Amino acid sequence: MTQGAGQGPEAERTATLPDFRVPAYVHETGPYGQSTHPGDVVPPHEETYPDGYTPTERDLPVINRGDTLRTGVDPASLAAPQDADGAGPLYVVGDVHGYLDELVAALQAQGLIDAAGNWSAGTARLWFLGDFTDRGPDGIGVIDLVMRLSAEAAAAGGYCKALMGNHELLLLGAKRFGDTPVNSGAGTATFQAAWLLNGGQKTDMDRLQDHHLQWMARLDAVEEVDGYLLVHSDTTAYLDYGDSIEAVNDTVRETLTRNDADECWDLFRKFTKRFSFRDEGGADAVRSLLDTYGGTRIVHGHSPIPYLLGEVGSEDGEDNSGPVVEGPHIYAEGLAIAMDGGVTMAGKLLVQELPLDI
Repeated sequence: MTQGAGQGPEAERTATLPDFRVPAYVHETGPYGQSTHPGDVVPPHEETYPDGYTPTERDLPVINRGDTLRTGVDPASLAAPQDADGAGPLYVVGDVHGYLDELVAALQAQGLIDAAGNWSAGTARLWFLGDFTDRGPDGIGVIDLVMRLSAEAAAAGGYCKALMGNHELLLLGAKRFGDTPVNSGAGTATFQAAWLLNGGQKTDMDRLQDHHLQWMARLDAVEEVDGYLLVHSDTTAYLDYGDSIEAVNDTVRETLTRNDADECWDLFRKFTKRFSFRDEGGADAVRSLLDTYGGTRIVHGHSPIPYLLGEVGSEDGEDNSGPVVEGPHIYAEGLAIAMDGGVTMAGKLLVQELPLDI
């Protein structure tokens, strides 16, 4: 399926597509007015919005940091599917959120890129699970790297591909619709305010070009590789968009193509849902996806492992030492593998070869 990848960075900034527009920046008086660190967001009660306006709140509490998080893997659950015949090793990458330096270091540690940042893994297969931008310092740099590695991996007989995350939808929406009101289900909201509230970076918007937009808009939402069902979000909302992988991916792309603000908002909000696999009935939720789309185990990002483990604190916590995530979290009766190591909260950016080896 078309990934929109393999395009190198352009030397000059190109004109924006007719159906995209750059919204007015509100960083000077909006959520970043009091920010002291990239990705910091001032809580909604400190912002000023028009009467009747209900912005999208951050849907995760602040982590209570400092403890090592052990994921309690059951070795019996790790009888992973076999690799496809003749294919190179399979790797997955959790949420990057603009942390380019951490991504480069993690890819180098796995031997996927060399010291110069070039693909060095031959026929290896690399999947990114989405959320390339927001919160961290260089989301566009992350996208540029992934696009370049896609071309280099293909030339070497492997591949580097990516899935659509909710933050790709958020950035596309902020670019396309700006402060156009949308029906959030709880009142009026805008993509622009939601993007800012959830870590949108002005430097990313300034550097966003047509080829980045086109690449994001063509990303698949679901894929199945070697028996692993790859998705971004730990939600069953994918079932709302089709009863096959092809149908889901086509529906998501068609929704973005229609360029309807309310439709895109609904898609974004469904992709933000989380924790469907975590609690009682979680394994059944995973099975509903596997039964529909195939595979024997699901691999996802989106929900940071510390939150899946219940290691959460309060908004006013002062412990900034950061959580320590040792690796992917396997749960839901061994059917789900969580890959978001919480890099935005000083956790770990996870790059993992499958099957897991413990």
